[in-house]
Amino acid sequence: MTSASILHVDMDAFFASVAERDNPELKGKAVVIGMGVRGVVSAANYEARKFGIHAAMPVGRARRLAPHAVFLPVDMPRYQEVSSHVMHIFESFTPWVEPISLDEAFLDVSGVERLLGSPREIATAIRAKVEAQEGITCSVGIAPSKFIAKLASQNCKPNGMLEITSDRILTFLHPLPIQAMWGVGPKTAQTLERLGLRTIEDIAKLPRPTLIRALGEASGSSLHELAWGRDYRDVTPHDAEKSISAAETFAKDLDSPTEILTEFLRLTERASARLRDKDLFTKTISIKVRFADFSTINRSKTIALPINGTHEIYEVVINLYKALNIDRARLRLVGVSLEGLCKAAPEQLVLGARESGWRQADGAIDRARARFGAGSVRPARLIRPTDSDESEA
Repeated sequence: MTSASILHVDMDAFFASVAERDNPELKGKAVVIGMGVRGVVSAANYEARKFGIHAAMPVGRARRLAPHAVFLPVDMPRYQEVSSHVMHIFESFTPWVEPISLDEAFLDVSGVERLLGSPREIATAIRAKVEAQEGITCSVGIAPSKFIAKLASQNCKPNGMLEITSDRILTFLHPLPIQAMWGVGPKTAQTLERLGLRTIEDIAKLPRPTLIRALGEASGSSLHELAWGRDYRDVTPHDAEKSISAAETFAKDLDSPTEILTEFLRLTERASARLRDKDLFTKTISIKVRFADFSTINRSKTIALPINGTHEIYEVVINLYKALNIDRARLRLVGVSLEGLCKAAPEQLVLGARESGWRQADGAIDRARARFGAGSVRPARLIRPTDSDESEA
């Protein structure tokens, strides 16, 4: 592949950017997504990063680094909602879209250049459309391969665009540090540094057999190829999801069955909404329970007919939890996972059933959320007293 027709589009500080868009008063402030005594930072905007705050850092340490920063809870349903809009924008330019996470994707635009212009023109149009429709920015790397496109996007953040053509690959790639390579984590970096390797050019110039002896056949061969800019993987659109899950780590251990079941309902609602958004059904429902001592139990049930309704799934979740017989146990985390996903499901007919049921109710709720926002409709059990007070103010 010689033409630079692969784009890597990466949203800029995505979680924090969504929060800033929803609350313009946050603009210009250091914003950190992550709360709680035992929480970790999920994201930080660029203002917060100036103080050394980064993802996966303990929230306590982030507060010490920037006590003036605004700390916000993770709002995954909202991020998923905006991510869905962004992915639809990508798909309006090319059907060859490979999502990598909520905030990034590879696009192959080689088949639409005659219609939409050069890859650079397409990237410019994508950035403009994302900002106009979603109010957030993205950075785009343009290259002949996925590996180089991703490196390019990382090197033009935030809100930038960088094109690396075939004749510039090695000039761009070789001065970069070894940690920029796919597959080079802390342990591999240590091994390479012991060999005196500091840059990708150092890896490229090391004899392939030496690299394989140090890292093994698979890793050594892969790094040797990548160090010379050789990556022949295609953009693979719509990789089928194998599961959809939602989990919550509590700020304080819970031991009340009522509170625990309320959290399970919240997670079930979140996971099942994503399931319906993707027009999928599940046949296997799993729960995860982590105790205060970090021991963990997983339980699952496979049902006869696939389902996607919150009420139906929650009934299975309740039964799985009650079967554990762990009343008053102190729990640190609970999770719900939906597996055995499929695209279509027959609806079981019940003699004497009402014409409208839970499936129709879920559909109405999903439509309301699509119009008015992710938190506009919730089960009464999930509404805290403060919510109703705020709505009357």
